[in-house]
Order: sequence, then structure tokens, then C-alpha cells
Amino acid sequence: MPGAVPATPDQAALLSELVARRLLIETGVPGLYGRGGPFEDVRERVAALVTRAGAHEAPEQMRFPPLLPRHDLETVGYLKSFPHLAGSVFAFEGDEAAAAEQYSRACKHEDWSEFQSMTDLVLTPAACYPVYPAIAARGALAAGGVMVDAGGAYVFRHEPSGDPARLQMFHQREMVRLGEPETVQSWREVWRERALALLGSLGLEVELDVATDPFFGRSGRMLAASQREQQLKFEVLTQIAGDKPTAIASFNYHQDHFASAYGLVLADGSGAHTACLGFGLERITLALFNAHGFDPAAWPAQVRRELWDS
Repeated sequence: MPGAVPATPDQAALLSELVARRLLIETGVPGLYGRGGPFEDVRERVAALVTRAGAHEAPEQMRFPPLLPRHDLETVGYLKSFPHLAGSVFAFEGDEAAAAEQYSRACKHEDWSEFQSMTDLVLTPAACYPVYPAIAARGALAAGGVMVDAGGAYVFRHEPSGDPARLQMFHQREMVRLGEPETVQSWREVWRERALALLGSLGLEVELDVATDPFFGRSGRMLAASQREQQLKFEVLTQIAGDKPTAIASFNYHQDHFASAYGLVLADGSGAHTACLGFGLERITLALFNAHGFDPAAWPAQVRRELWDS
């Protein structure tokens, strides 16, 4: 596929093994795979482990589909920072003649995009995005703010790759914190340590590092430098395949970015701050298969206790 990032030999070998064992199911498009039963079982158990880790905080539960109103993507400035990752939903609105011509071209695998028009929907790029307007619609936050468990929704990033750990559609297990700056920062620090312990309990060799988002262009490089300098983003890294470790969880402090976009305020009228944490469920699952082998029944007893017996 043009534009797809080629896999390293290690990544290609891992993908081949995953497909051969029917853990992943090829679709013909890089970065888009079906999942076999054993893969999904592990992924869902990792998601449940995250749920248990945060249950004592009694977060509010919110679940959203993997589609977002286009207006929200525009409101938060996503197309300025990440135009290369965005995915828009298009649909047909023509007459019978146009429908026939569209079908004719599609049958010949020719370009039929001229018959499609942009809708009011885009593919959700991060599971936390629908949370901010939903909370803002309620009015001012109560003292202490709110914590939201946003579930493990599918999200989309347009970055086709031969690396099985870099998917175009994947599950992001998200928690979101909204409130006073000091409350939000403290929450993120607690979850950084909690995530390291949680992922380490699964027998993964993990490390924490300051990181940046994949901002676009020259102005993006400036944003990334500022983000790193202020330590607004941390990632938990582990080895999956390739020369470098892969991020399997991240912790972002947005300061007042989303609050300013949606008018999120505290009880005293001052601007709220927000932070989110995201666990890449497919990446964690891949890391587990890479670390412990392709038969979960043979995984170390400690790992099986954490995932199957808790």
C-alpha cells in the first residue's frame, strides 16, 4: 500500500506468526486486522485489570461509539496538530445515475470518490475526546472535579504500517480527570506509578519516559519541544518487536486546552484543567504474547493469576 511504513524483519516475523496462529486475521490493508478468540480473550482481560485498578476511585462510567461529531474535532484544533492522522466519514447523496456510475467504477476498483460527500462525522482519534463536551454541557464542575472511566473504545489513526503494534484501528482504555490543576496533576502522578506496577505484574519489562505527541509540520516540532520541556506527556515503554521499545500506555496533562475549547470551569468560575491516561490494549496484548509465548495456558503462573484468577 502506498504510504505504508514497512516492517522491520522482527516486526514482519511477529506478524507472520500471529497470522499463522490465527491470533490476528489479515484484511489486506496494513494496520487493519481481525482478532482471533485467544487474542480477544487476553485483550479483554487486560482491560478488566485496568478497571479493577481504578475501581476504588469510583469513576463515572461513560461509553461512546468510535465516531465523533466533526464539530468537536474542529473545536479542539485537531486538524492543525494532527492532520495526517485524521479520518473523515463520507457518504453518498446522489441520484440513480450517479449511483450507477459509482457502482460501475467500484466494480473496476477505479476512483469513485467524487460521488461521496463529507458527513458530520469523523472517526474518533482518542477515546477521551467525547468526554469533554459531555461534561462541559453540565455546567461548572463541583469541588474536586470528576473522574471518568471512558472504557476501551475503538479509535482511529491514519498511519498504515507493517508493524503489528502500529494499528490504524485499535482499542484505547482511557481514564479522564477534570478539575483543579493540582488535583489533576496529582492524579496523573498516582496513575503513572500504578500503571508501571500493573504492567510489571504481567511479567513485562517496562520503563517510563517523557514523550511527545506526533505533531505535524514545523509548528508541530515547536509544540513537541514545549510538550517535552514541560513534561506534559509520559509513556510506558516495553519491547514488542523492532529495534526500539514501544509505548503501551501514555499519560497526558492537557492543562486548560480542552477546558478553554468547551468552557469547562470550576465552581469559582476559573478554568478547569484536564488529564487522561490511555492503555493501548492491543499493544499490551502483543507485548504479552511476545514476552510469554503464543499459548496463554503456558504463561507464568503470576501472569495467569493477574489476568484469569483476579
